Amino acid sequence: MSVIIPVMNERRTIAAVLKQAARIHPHTELIVVANGSTDGSAEAAERCGAKVIRYLSPLGHDVGRAIGARAAQGEILLFLDGDMVLSAVKLRPFVDVIARGRADVALNDYSGPVHTSRVHPVVLAKHALNEMLGRPDLKGTSLTAVPHAMSRRALSVIGSESLLVPPLAHAKAAAAGLRIVLPIRVDVGRCNRPRRERERSRPLHRLIIGDHLEAIAWLSRQAASDKEAPVLPESDGAETGHGGGTE
Repeated sequence: MSVIIPVMNERRTIAAVLKQAARIHPHTELIVVANGSTDGSAEAAERCGAKVIRYLSPLGHDVGRAIGARAAQGEILLFLDGDMVLSAVKLRPFVDVIARGRADVALNDYSGPVHTSRVHPVVLAKHALNEMLGRPDLKGTSLTAVPHAMSRRALSVIGSESLLVPPLAHAKAAAAGLRIVLPIRVDVGRCNRPRRERERSRPLHRLIIGDHLEAIAWLSRQAASDKEAPVLPESDGAETGHGGGTE
């Protein structure tokens, strides 16, 4: 199993995150993508036995996941965040459901609050995408939210580059007919600490909504392409000539 954890200045929490991740499976590869960290996060991860991939400048919100997935050697890939300490007990179900052959992708069963007078636009975007994918049962779940896991087969189908835009990877997984399940709910809304400085420079909700629009655009192009594809007429039992046409 490979655990992929992007970090950006998470020295306070990364050791605890890695400690829990290492307990999930006896053969675990820990991969930390230090995405512009300057606070010693990379060094702390190395002391915990993780393979650290370093970048001096921030590459983007989800780039670390794609880079980590490309470097991973495991048959199962688990994706976490460096600032969210979750127990091995909560993480193990995401791995187990894939290891037992019951799923290709395991998502966090967290849809966000919907029983409010004003539903957050990110939650609406996730629900809209799953409706368009014909998977209303997935509600507001998405590859945007951690923790989530996937098999090596799933990664080969959607491509590691798709993880640059998690909703696009989500759409490709569903469109390809991969088995997507929701093994357990982890309330990341309470776990995820706010990043006020980052939010001021580039509000995260705008990025996530834009990613979902990109996924919806891809899905629309796929649907249009399917309609344009020529469909050969079915045989009606008539005799055919050498060229295949009916006489």
